[in-house]
Amino acid sequence: MFDERDLMDGLNESNKGAFSLLFRAYYKDLVLFGGNFLPGDKEACEDVVQSIFLKLWNDRQTIVIETSIKSYLLKAVRNACLDELRHRNIVHEHELYVQATRIADEMDAENYILYSDLQRHLQKALDKIPRLCREAFEMNRFDGLKYREIAERLQLSERTVEVRIAKAIDLLKKYMKEFLM
Repeated sequence: MFDERDLMDGLNESNKGAFSLLFRAYYKDLVLFGGNFLPGDKEACEDVVQSIFLKLWNDRQTIVIETSIKSYLLKAVRNACLDELRHRNIVHEHELYVQATRIADEMDAENYILYSDLQRHLQKALDKIPRLCREAFEMNRFDGLKYREIAERLQLSERTVEVRIAKAIDLLKKYMKEFLM
């Protein structure tokens, strides 16, 4: 076996042999350990372990390991795997958001097209309705006036307003039948 303290000293002195010995001794076990957190994703586990060893090499002269090297590496792999899971969750949530936004945008576009088509057909149908019926209908449906208010403005009876609006509705149904089917 080997003495971890000697390996750490060798690592601190940029001894590639010490690093290589550490890598060969712990790599497979660390990849298997990572599989507990990232089951079925050996490639991700290997990436995590390799990044841990890369960090160990890059920080070799400043790193302070107060426990055993193996404990340090196990904890580093566990933390990196948990970070990977958090990252995957964020990516998944973002993908869901993008998908929902795309669907909403498509629906908004479709609704806009349908609405503008409806508006165009409605305007054409309104243009075919006699002026007096159209006027009463628009005051009621577009301006929100009640029959009594329309009657007062046009100096008509409420019954006349009611008849004109009913006629406008019947004609609109007839003229827009193809669009509404």
